This record gives sequence, C-alpha cells and structure tokens, in this order.
Amino acid sequence: MENGSELNEEKVILEASGYHLNNHVNGNGLSSIEEDSSQGGLVQAFEEEASQLKPVDYSGFTKKEFVGLLKEAAAKNDFKAAEEIIREIKPLFDEMRSRERAEALARFKLDGGNEDDFYFKGDEWDTAFDIYIRSIRENRHRHLKELEEIKNSNLVSKNNVLEKLRQLVDGEDTEHSFRQFKDIQKEWKSIGAVPQTQIKTLWANYNALVDRFYDQRSIYFELKELDRRKNLELKYELCARAEKLIEEPKIHEAVKELNELHNEFRHIGPVPMEEKELVWKRFKSASDAIYTKRDGILSTLLKELESNLSLKQKVIEELSAIAGFQSDSIKEWNQKTKEIIELQKRWEAIGGVPRSKMRDINKKFWSDFKTFFHSKNVFFKRIDEDRSQNLKLKTELVNRALELKENTDWESVSNELKELQRKWKEIGPVPEKYREKVFQQFKQACDYFFEHRRQSVDKEVIEQRENLEKKEGIIASLEKIAEEKNGTLKEVKELQDKFNSIGFVPKRSLNTLKARFSEALTNAISSLPGLGAEERNQAALQVHISNLRQDPLGERKIHQKEYQLRKQISKAENDLVVLQNNLEFFGRSKNAAKMKEEFNVKIQQAGEELQNLKKQLQMLMAS
Repeated sequence: MENGSELNEEKVILEASGYHLNNHVNGNGLSSIEEDSSQGGLVQAFEEEASQLKPVDYSGFTKKEFVGLLKEAAAKNDFKAAEEIIREIKPLFDEMRSRERAEALARFKLDGGNEDDFYFKGDEWDTAFDIYIRSIRENRHRHLKELEEIKNSNLVSKNNVLEKLRQLVDGEDTEHSFRQFKDIQKEWKSIGAVPQTQIKTLWANYNALVDRFYDQRSIYFELKELDRRKNLELKYELCARAEKLIEEPKIHEAVKELNELHNEFRHIGPVPMEEKELVWKRFKSASDAIYTKRDGILSTLLKELESNLSLKQKVIEELSAIAGFQSDSIKEWNQKTKEIIELQKRWEAIGGVPRSKMRDINKKFWSDFKTFFHSKNVFFKRIDEDRSQNLKLKTELVNRALELKENTDWESVSNELKELQRKWKEIGPVPEKYREKVFQQFKQACDYFFEHRRQSVDKEVIEQRENLEKKEGIIASLEKIAEEKNGTLKEVKELQDKFNSIGFVPKRSLNTLKARFSEALTNAISSLPGLGAEERNQAALQVHISNLRQDPLGERKIHQKEYQLRKQISKAENDLVVLQNNLEFFGRSKNAAKMKEEFNVKIQQAGEELQNLKKQLQMLMAS
C-alpha cells in the first residue's frame, strides 16, 4: 500500500509540474500548458495568432521601406518576428524586382539588345534587401545553434544534478541531507531549457528521485510536510495572481504572464495530498477563464475582420469603376484624383482582414490604384511636354519683345508687338513655376515700349500743334501777298521753303492745310507784279515740284510726272516731224503758199510746246 501511495503521489507531482493536464485540450489532444510549457510556447502561440489576425498591410510599401523593416528587425534580434516579416514582404519585394527586371529587359530589347546578353543587376535596395535577409538568417541559424548547444549543456548539467540527487537518495541519511536536498532542488531549478525530447524523461527521473528521497527519509517526514505546506502556500499565491489576470485589459499580456505562472507552478515542489487536487483546480479554473476571454476576443476579432473584408470589397468595386478613367481635362483628372484619395482614406480606415484574403484583396486594390495614377502620370507628362514647348515659344516672344522695346519706329513696332500679344494668347499655358516670371518679362517689355510711345506721342502732339500754328502763319503771309499784290518771287519761295521745312502737323488738319497752302501759294504767285506768263508758269511748276517732294508719296509722283513729260515730249517730237514732212508736199499744190503759212504756224507752236515740256522736264530733274 505504501508503494501504491507513493506512485499516486508521483503522478500528482508530475501533473502539478505541467504534464497530462487534460481539462484544457486542443486539437492535437494536448493541453495548452503541456504543449507550450517547455519553450514559453503559450505566449508565442497567442502572439503568433494575434499577429495573423491583425496583419500589417505592406502592399503600399516602397523598396526602401522594405529594407528599413529588415534593418529594424535585424537590430532587434527577434528572429521569430524577423522571419514573419520576411515571409510577408519577400513575395512583394520579389514581385517589384521582377517587374523592374521585365521593364529593364523591354528597354534593353527596344534599344536593339539580345535577350541572351541581358543582365539585370538591380539597384542599391535590391542589394541591401538580400544582405539583410542573409544576415538575419545567418544570425538566426547561429542563435539556434547556440541555443541547442546551451540546451545540450543544460542537459548535461541536469543529468549531473540527477546523479547528485541519486547519490544523495542512495547514500546514508545525515543531518545535512535535507539541506543538501534543497540545494539540489535550487540547482535543478536554476538550470535552463533542455532539448524537447529529453524533458519528460528528465522530469520523470527527477520526481521519482524526489519521491524516493522523501520515502526513504521518514525521520524527516515532518520537515517534508512542512515543505509541502510551504509549497501549497506558494501555489495558492500563484492562483491568486492568475485570478487577478482576468482584469488585465491586454489579453496577450495576461496570457504571457499566465504562461510564466504555469512555469513557476510546475517548479514548485509537491503539496499535501489532500490539497493537491483543490489547488490545481483553482489554478486551472483561473487559467480557463483567461483562455475563454481570449477565445471570445479572438472570435469577435474574426467577425470584425470578415466585416472589414466586405467593406474593402465594396471600396474595390468603386475603385475599379474609376481605375480605367481617361480624359483630356485637367479639372476632371483632379476631380477623379480627389475621389481616389477619399477611397484610399476609407480603405485605410477600415482595418485588417482575414490573413487568407489579405494578399489578394490588397493586390487588387493597389493594382487598380496604381493603374489610375499611371494613366494620370502619362496624361500630365504629355501636358508637361506641351507646356515645355509653350514655354519655349513664349520665351521666343519675350526675347523678340525685349529686342523691340527700345525701338522708336512707333507704328511698325506697335503693330508687331500687338501681333506678339495675339500669338501669346494663342500659345496656351506654360509650367506653373515659370508662368508668372515669363508673363512679367513679356508684359514689362510691352509696357516699356507703349509707355515710351505714349510719352513720345504726347510730345509729338504738342510739336504738331505748334507746327500747325507756324504753317497757318505762313499761309496767312501768302494770302496777304496775294491780297496786296506787292510781293516778290523770292519772298514767295522763301515762305514756301519755310513752310516745307516745318515738321508734321495733326493728321486731321493735314489735308485742309495742304489745300489752303496750295491755293494761297498759287494766288500769291499769280499776284506778283512784273512776271510774264512763262515766268509764272515756271514759278508755278517749281511750286508744284516742291510740293511733290514734300508729299509722303512724292518720289512716286515725281516719277509719274517725269514719265508723263517724257511721253508728251516724245509725242510732240513725233508731231513736229510729221508737220515738217507734210510741209514738203505743199510745194506742188496750187494753194501752196497759204498752206505753208498755216503749217509754219503749227510747226512754230509745236516747237514752242516742245521747248516748254523740255524745260519742265529739266526743272523736274534739277530739283
């Protein structure tokens, strides 16, 4: 009976240490405590499950940001977290790298390259990404190797402790045996983890030796009971701490601490047999309450993730309707961009989705998102090219305006600048950062010219008014000579020269003034005393020629006058020759004398007319 009791006690010790606890069973047939006890697996399992339920959305990350994640993970030496990040981001990074390689290959082939000669090196982020992954995995391998070495070392240490305990149990009982036993227990507890395959065997041997120690040393039974009572107090303290964890708002923190409590519970020695089941049930009840709370939170979180999935699918439907948008209107592109940004904000505000759906749904959203902005970039690149061309054209207009602004050919330059302004309006917009600068340069050049022209015109108007007064004074003097009939040809010519030397007059007065002057000049010459008809004609011709010289079209009119005179001279010479030839035939006529006389008169008149025309031509050429 005694041996059977001890065997039952050994079973209790093993259960109190964390083995064969079947009241909280998972899908593998093992309790959560039994499954995770050796490596702190309870906390790891929960954190892993929580990380899967709340995944980070990496689909919008750049290559630089992915490298930053690896750099940060490498610095922390959290290899499990680092491997999780690598598992998440490496497919996304490889996809980006493959797309860049395909684009580079397309450009290489477009430039005439042979695909067999193509080599894709990648950029600095590709190199950094590979280096960090290799570093993390090498460090992880080294770390695991070190852990395995430590565990093997711990296994040796624990076997040494077992050997000490076996020697103590098999040796003679002394007054120091119990103290030595306690020292061995402390040493056993202080040794860290061992290889998983050795855990149960070690604990079975250890607890068997402990039970043998207590059984063989009945003289220390009272001390044994006191020790078990102390162990009982410690386990009840752990129960109280476990019960308090239900109030912890962060469930993952509660589970993590519960795992530590289970580890302590297992390392505390045996308790009185009558209390063993009670203390374990209390501790297990507190643990189950925390697990139930965790399961409830996880269930709620799963429902929330499913709801988020539905909301994100609706956002994708709206985005897909816009992704293929095309337009030639900047306003419409900007409007659609606002709609896209609003959809992105809604997307980001929704939260996580089930892990199994995350990659596909993110790929669809960001693919449509990038499709829209690629089309927009193509459109605005074309706009930028057009605006750059517009800038070139407007810069040419600016340079021409700057060349013209100092020119004083008011009418010609004014017309050209107005034409430049018309072309400016037709060209269209330029890049925003140059718009104000190039416009101000053009405007200032135009304003400079037109302001100087206005100042010049104002001055010119005053001068023309003064010239008008002077010329009206000369006309008055000529009219006075005509009226009094006491002037000389020299005075008349001096007044004419003075009139012609005076500058421009207001345009509206020009025709009237010229008519008055011509009339006054003609009347003045006609009124001069002592002039014969020929002198008056010559004087009138000189006045006429002088007026032609002052006319804006004077050269043209003089050439026309010259042409007319030469034509008249030629005709007069021909007429004179005909008359002279005809005169010879009159000698055989009965009335020859009378006919000769008439023809001689005509010949004389024709000769005088010819001489007059030649004098006019001579005066015209000499003027």
